[in-house]
Amino acid sequence: MRRREFITLVSGAAAWPLAARAQQSAKLPTIGFLVAGTPSSHGQWVAAFVQRLRELGWIEGRTIAIEYRWAEGRSSRAAEIAAEFVRRNVDVIVTSATAVIVAAMQATSVIPIVFAAAGDPVGTGLVASLARPGGNVTGLSIQQTDLAAKRLELLREVVPGLRRLAILANVGGPAVVLDMREVEAAARTLGLEVIASEVRRGEDIVPAFEALNGRADALYVCIDPLMNTHRVRINTLALAARLPTMHNFREAVEAGGLMSYGPSNADLFRRAADYVDKILRGAKPGDIPVEQPRKFDLVINLTTAKALRLTIPESFLLRADEVIE
Repeated sequence: MRRREFITLVSGAAAWPLAARAQQSAKLPTIGFLVAGTPSSHGQWVAAFVQRLRELGWIEGRTIAIEYRWAEGRSSRAAEIAAEFVRRNVDVIVTSATAVIVAAMQATSVIPIVFAAAGDPVGTGLVASLARPGGNVTGLSIQQTDLAAKRLELLREVVPGLRRLAILANVGGPAVVLDMREVEAAARTLGLEVIASEVRRGEDIVPAFEALNGRADALYVCIDPLMNTHRVRINTLALAARLPTMHNFREAVEAGGLMSYGPSNADLFRRAADYVDKILRGAKPGDIPVEQPRKFDLVINLTTAKALRLTIPESFLLRADEVIE
């Protein structure tokens, strides 16, 4: 399902008479979807989740109800939404991003929570182990900290003379802090000078780029809902500063970033629907193992490369899973 179709779906649901929606929801199992970002940043991933639910027999408005809420990359908003879902006594909460998952966990230890994407669920204390999560939480890991060294090696292949690496990170997220430390360690192993650029709000992004002026040869963007929500702005600023960017997922490259290496978020959100299906059929979340990505994609944007006057080696392009032109 494409983003436009998803927005139409959500708009249609919002247009139902309130009394009818309340009556219908009372009869159906209800998913509280605490979306970490916005319809623009996360809509197509949510659509992948809804499509998979349909394939499993869960038809929105007929066999299941879904309440969508958008945290817009703000942890405080996520906490408000989580508390609302607890008051409404939804049957399962679906979400992503460590800080947002933590907000849901702080709101309830009873309602099952399924995370569609978490950076390091064991390292950040979301679950006891991948095999036996325990408690009321389970879902899918994106292995965020495991890929730092690989991403830097790929970045060095396309940025000749890379010596100074800037890292843009929202240090308000626990998984992001772990990721940043892993990137710093990997960069120093490769002999790179590291410039940490820490932000906490969308308003911090422009000043962060101003502080980087002329100090870095490339930029590594640590993924989280804030970075994802502002990915177009980040890529626009990076291009203006002539900074090649490394991202974690293809949608950031589609939005003008230079390259990415990581799992498919659409696939992870799709697989999260299978977790919800199992839970609604009686499985306990703590007994369902956390799964990891099945495939990692290398994506590069040739239009951005040309704007940066970078020549991408033919051997690199042949290895890429997707080349955006």
